[in-house]
Amino acid sequence: MTSREELTVPTNTAARLGAKHAPLQVVPTEYMHPNADEIVVRSRAVAMNPLEWILQLVGNVIYPWIHYPFVIGSDLAGEVVEVGASVTRFAVGDRVLAHAVGTDKDSNSSARGAFQEYVVVLERLAAPLPAEMRYEDAAVLPLALSTAACGLFQVGQLGLRHPSASPRPSGEAVLVWGGSTSVGSNAIQLAVAAGYEVITTASPKNFDYVTSLGAAQVFDYASPTVVSDIVAALAGRMLAGTIALGTGSTGRCIDIAAATTGTKRVAMASTGASFEPVARSRAWLPVILTRIGASAAAQLVKSRVRGVRLSTIWGSSLKNDEVSGMIYADFLPSALADGRYRAAPPALVIGSGLGQVQAALDRQRAGVSAQKLVVSL
Repeated sequence: MTSREELTVPTNTAARLGAKHAPLQVVPTEYMHPNADEIVVRSRAVAMNPLEWILQLVGNVIYPWIHYPFVIGSDLAGEVVEVGASVTRFAVGDRVLAHAVGTDKDSNSSARGAFQEYVVVLERLAAPLPAEMRYEDAAVLPLALSTAACGLFQVGQLGLRHPSASPRPSGEAVLVWGGSTSVGSNAIQLAVAAGYEVITTASPKNFDYVTSLGAAQVFDYASPTVVSDIVAALAGRMLAGTIALGTGSTGRCIDIAAATTGTKRVAMASTGASFEPVARSRAWLPVILTRIGASAAAQLVKSRVRGVRLSTIWGSSLKNDEVSGMIYADFLPSALADGRYRAAPPALVIGSGLGQVQAALDRQRAGVSAQKLVVSL
């Protein structure tokens, strides 16, 4: 272990939001030492998520605790350069992937945002990488993996049994609406690793992709008969729970859960309206927020009327419960090493250096299907 006295403090650089709505700027920033339960990672690759471009566009409307300048970003992979006093799983030089949570209210720390060279991350939200795994591939996993794991396994969500190397078939099915999304790609794999049969939706061009991840059946989410088709496919079977991903997915998932046998529960990581119009003009923001609020109220009423329990997934909340250790320490390291778990969706590397992160966010905002945009560092 490298102590603080022995460590030569490196020069750090970040792609930072200097102000609300501003483009990212590459600037020098402070290197921060870890707390006892944290590590510092020299990032070699970062991945893009919708959360980041939404934060850039709408400022602190949805995260009011953020004060600028601020470093955002969730997904990274790189090498450990310093470990906290209580860290036991990692040593300097280890190759890891990690979920950065600097934008969380209980963190609220630029030092813990991914879009910089040296990132402070929680030990419990990091996992070692196989020697042959590229940083660019590993970086696609953290936030999507965490979100999927929260939805499937947290007690306040679906509360399913945990994944293992040799899962026993449960005899139950899990519905993942939006299987080709980043979260969906991980939810399919995790549910299969826990012994569930997965029913999912995707566009026809991504049917083979979601099937390759382990989905047993896939349906076209745009089909006018998709709800009735899935209900028919689940006839006589037990539904263990539903994950709703993507704008407008929750209502249809409520309909399916209400019409099938099993757990009447939908965990959602979606909103009733897309933020995409805000990308064209921030004048849309009040409209979008109004639509989201109205949709949430309508979904809550619908779920209660139909006897379905509805819950919202917060993708970093596993840092506060046993799911983080179960995923990042107990399951993922061996699953990646054995090839039982894929880094999905595939990485699309679009540039090198922190100066390319803004271009990557812009491209992600324009829409990506069954891929995740990555920048090498």
